[in-house]
Amino acid sequence: MKKIQSLIAGTVLATMMASAQAGTLVINSDQADPAPKKAFEEIVTKFKAENPDVEVKYNLYDKEGYKTAIRNWLATSPPDLVFWYAGNRMKTFVERGLLEDVSDIWDEEKLHDVMPTAKPAMTIDDKQWGVPYTYYQWGIYYRKDIFEQYGIAEPKTWDEFLAASATLKANDIAPVSIGTKYLWTAAGWFDYINMRTNGLQFHIDLMDGKIPYTDDRVRKTFEHWKQMVEPGYYLENHSSYSWQEAQPFMYNGKAAMYLIGNFITPNFPAELDGKMGFFQFPIIDPSVGVAEDAPLDTMHIPSKATNKEDARKFLKFMARAENQTLVNKALLQIPPHKEATAPDNYFLNKGMEMLNKVDGTAQFYDRDTNPNMAKEGMKGFQEFMVKPERLDAILKRLEKVRKRTFK
Repeated sequence: MKKIQSLIAGTVLATMMASAQAGTLVINSDQADPAPKKAFEEIVTKFKAENPDVEVKYNLYDKEGYKTAIRNWLATSPPDLVFWYAGNRMKTFVERGLLEDVSDIWDEEKLHDVMPTAKPAMTIDDKQWGVPYTYYQWGIYYRKDIFEQYGIAEPKTWDEFLAASATLKANDIAPVSIGTKYLWTAAGWFDYINMRTNGLQFHIDLMDGKIPYTDDRVRKTFEHWKQMVEPGYYLENHSSYSWQEAQPFMYNGKAAMYLIGNFITPNFPAELDGKMGFFQFPIIDPSVGVAEDAPLDTMHIPSKATNKEDARKFLKFMARAENQTLVNKALLQIPPHKEATAPDNYFLNKGMEMLNKVDGTAQFYDRDTNPNMAKEGMKGFQEFMVKPERLDAILKRLEKVRKRTFK
């Protein structure tokens, strides 16, 4: 992606100057790709038409530069609004007192009712700290034609999923394609099996360092996971492939399923039109509430912002169903507002239908837990998928990291 011309130092100065002007709303954004850039230009134009007394200064950055710069802005002279992410990424700034409590907006706009699945990821200490504008589902993408060939129905339960995997394996097809070279894809499997085994609140508490990795309930998660690992239901040599490099195995019929986010769908080959399907990760324990990984992108007011009044106006504006519809049409993603409309796309329709019914969402392992814990945790997950007999040593090591990280 091309670097945005605005350099960090210059924009910090511009932010300081613009924030000093009454009626000027300064927004810093990382939505610089062509489609979201165009969508938010339209949003800003629409907001200005409704609020002609507010001058909007909208600054764009490339994503990598933005991740570094936001830490400086928030601690020194921030803009009035920033784009960011939910989960631990947000929590880190909340704990340092760098983001504004916007629970009043959630109350006034009744967001508790219209964004119920997003609320847990936006809530810390029973307060809400931003407004989400987009998210996307995770789940299992699969070859419908291969399932039909071997008489396999979409698995609803863990036992059905294991039986489907056994059938595929017996016919020399890798049940699950995955590339774990860069570790995070293995974390998706941990997230889902843990949430299906122990529930969302347990998962959140584990992410927050409140539960030992040596806890028997965590071990139970790995025992379920072992039912996939030991029979060889994952793509062979997966640790040597990136997530992109593992895709062709599913496209050429050598593998049948892939647990991944909806960002994979633009990569589906044209010749597989109508042959790719999607289903929800199967239920392991029917007594456990159903949660999904659904990473949220968000907007926040820095606690040191100058123009919080207009920033609140913009957040309320961005929380409206029609504006969430507009943005997500361009992003080809899902609006958190349940009365908004997702783009008419087979996979997004399936995802939105699924997410509107769940009990809550998680952000994904490396967004939900401390970065140091995430790094070591994902190493352990990949190691387990290659050497499951090392489980005891892996859990003891992760517990040492948890104690050191969360103290």
